[in-house]
Amino acid sequence: MRDRKRGIMTSSVLPDWRAAMPWPGVETHKHLRGRLGVVSGKATQTGAARLAARAGLRIGAGLVRILCPPDAAAVIAPAVEAIMVTPFGSEDALAEAAENLDAVVIGPAAGISDATRAHVRALAGTGAALVVDADGLTVFEGWPEDLFEVLDRDDVLTPHEGEFRRLFPDLPDLGREAAAAAAAARAGAVVVLKGPATVIAAPDGRIAVNDNGVAWLATAGSGDVLAGMIAGLMAQRMDSFDAARAAVWIHAEAARGFGPGLIADDLPDRIPAVLAALYSQAG
Repeated sequence: MRDRKRGIMTSSVLPDWRAAMPWPGVETHKHLRGRLGVVSGKATQTGAARLAARAGLRIGAGLVRILCPPDAAAVIAPAVEAIMVTPFGSEDALAEAAENLDAVVIGPAAGISDATRAHVRALAGTGAALVVDADGLTVFEGWPEDLFEVLDRDDVLTPHEGEFRRLFPDLPDLGREAAAAAAAARAGAVVVLKGPATVIAAPDGRIAVNDNGVAWLATAGSGDVLAGMIAGLMAQRMDSFDAARAAVWIHAEAARGFGPGLIADDLPDRIPAVLAALYSQAG
């Protein structure tokens, strides 16, 4: 991971955020490990939320809950075990369901609709740190300030190149690193500009470029897994910039460990091996 503010290069074996990893102690219980929510799309679009939720659970969040439209509950409930399911029927009900959560993912297969915009705004008022991804970004194309005005510095945006252009159409020509830094300052939140060398930028000027990307991540749903991983670390009260850097690196290492034939469904269950290697270095 190259940290541009500090001007140093750390190796992929010993990333410089590892000291901030939220390892549990012997007295830790599930609520201390953080409560994560993931907002699902409608009944025919629940897979993305399930991927994000499983990834958040695997990376250490103590309690994970999928918040879903009522018609999706019957689809999701038989497909999960340790993950809880809470239906909601309005933005007020969503905000109430999220009130005690530490972090929430909103956007994966959420739908490009007025409802998704309303859900982002409702969640922004709960105090939970947000990871806004996919449809949660695209839905603000043409009205990016409507999104930026409800964000704070603990929130994270996770655009790929196309989504980045929809929110920041004037910035891509600056180059990836300068564009991500300018976007983070404008949005007032952490920006994770995904790609072969993912750029992570914070609104306070910190910026890092991930150095361990792998081609196997070019598969549907891998971004949903990454969103859940970032939010899972944030739920454990890891600094959002560090959480994003750590999740991006772990995500790539999990893919590297699987190799050819990887699909997004494989990624969450590869996380423990990467965490175990990091934990062995922490002692």
